[in-house]
Amino acid sequence: MLGEKIEDALNSQLNAELYSAYLYLAMNAYFESIDLGGFANWMRIQAQEELSHGMKIHDYIIQRGGRVILEEIEKPQTEWESPLDVFEHVYAHEQKVTGLINDLVNLSIEEKDHATNNFLQWFVEEQVEEEESSSGILNKVKLAGKDASSILMLDNEFGQRMFNPPSSE
Repeated sequence: MLGEKIEDALNSQLNAELYSAYLYLAMNAYFESIDLGGFANWMRIQAQEELSHGMKIHDYIIQRGGRVILEEIEKPQTEWESPLDVFEHVYAHEQKVTGLINDLVNLSIEEKDHATNNFLQWFVEEQVEEEESSSGILNKVKLAGKDASSILMLDNEFGQRMFNPPSSE
């Protein structure tokens, strides 16, 4: 059974994951509006990943006898100056999510909830990957600058990304 503090914190993280999906869908729409379909695809896949992360937390709360409480999802930003601006936002957002996950891990240690701590280790590893991926893409976009052919090359690359749902383990 989940303790009240852990249950509340997991519900809060569920909301944060759903917000992340919402944010990446807003970025997808932005890229669609400027005809960068590959960039849009990358964001759509990212939104799907974040939704699956949220569902992983949703299911864990239920598995541990808790109650999922869905709260209002904050409206995300919808306009950006450039692809670079978007990916700077992505990288900063992933760093923020890492902090939220770390806070959850700290709480699970404080509350001596070893099962939740074990569950959260998947998210710790996932955030290492998310930060590495978003940092790498940010660097590529920085290198491309305002060079249209470089941006189109990246657009083609990002169009190849496919959604791979996380394993249930």
